[in-house]
Amino acid sequence: MIGKIERVPLRTVWKHEAYDFTQWLEENLDVLNEALDLTLTGAEREQSAGSFSVDLVAEDEAGGTVVIENQLEKSDHDHLGKLVTYLTALGAKTAIWIVAEPRPEHVGAITWLNESSSASFYLVKVEAIRIGESPPAPLLTLIVGPSEEAREVGKTKKDLAERHLLCRRFWEALLERAKVRTKLHATISPGVNSWVGVNKGGLRFTYVIWEHEAAVELYIDRGKESGDENKKVFDALTVHRQEVEAAFGGPLEWERLDGKRACRIRKTIATGGIRDEEATWVRTQDDMIENMVRLEKALAPQIADLAGG
Repeated sequence: MIGKIERVPLRTVWKHEAYDFTQWLEENLDVLNEALDLTLTGAEREQSAGSFSVDLVAEDEAGGTVVIENQLEKSDHDHLGKLVTYLTALGAKTAIWIVAEPRPEHVGAITWLNESSSASFYLVKVEAIRIGESPPAPLLTLIVGPSEEAREVGKTKKDLAERHLLCRRFWEALLERAKVRTKLHATISPGVNSWVGVNKGGLRFTYVIWEHEAAVELYIDRGKESGDENKKVFDALTVHRQEVEAAFGGPLEWERLDGKRACRIRKTIATGGIRDEEATWVRTQDDMIENMVRLEKALAPQIADLAGG
């Protein structure tokens, strides 16, 4: 015969959070260790953290401080704030929050903390169960914990946010400098992407910035249903390749991009990129603006013929 697991109300097992559950956990730290695959020792109750008292403070196997906050009810903002406060006050690197019912927003908050900080955060759900008339037993379930994947996600997000800030600053400066030479991009605003451009009927004159290089280009894309038309426009321009490059003053990269919808005519600039010293940005921007002016002028007659046709 197989028994059926029955969940028992927590307050019938541990009537008082501090006096009953926290004391039980202090004496049975192995249950938490097993649930989280940790090796915590030396748990002590009501340790001082400034004017507050931490439910439990333990040590991990490396001797680091671990703070444990218990809540025999739904997770709330107050306890999350306490957890972070205790962590910083004690200089801990690991925080464990044990709750009866984790709210989705707090699951997201702990996930974000694991991605965004150097500390490790665990969100654990506590339940009491029994089978038949057996004594109630604790059931601790890890809801969110630290991982290498979370750290990598956090690093990627941080790098992306940093790049967005750099791009905005770069484009602000470039667009302001470009107004002196050309009005082509005078009406657009700086963004956070790796390119800015002005679109004229599916023909977009675009500045592009990478890690250590840049480019100017005519990007040909007249919409989702215009793949064949894009190729026809590119081919019509390619017929005049020699005179376009002569007017430009050097070779260009003619990329039909077969298998893709769009096409482009590009000039790569090796002066520098977004990750190079900001002191080199001015030189990179000047080179980009100079090449954009030349590219627009070189293509102007052929684009006019296309519009006329």
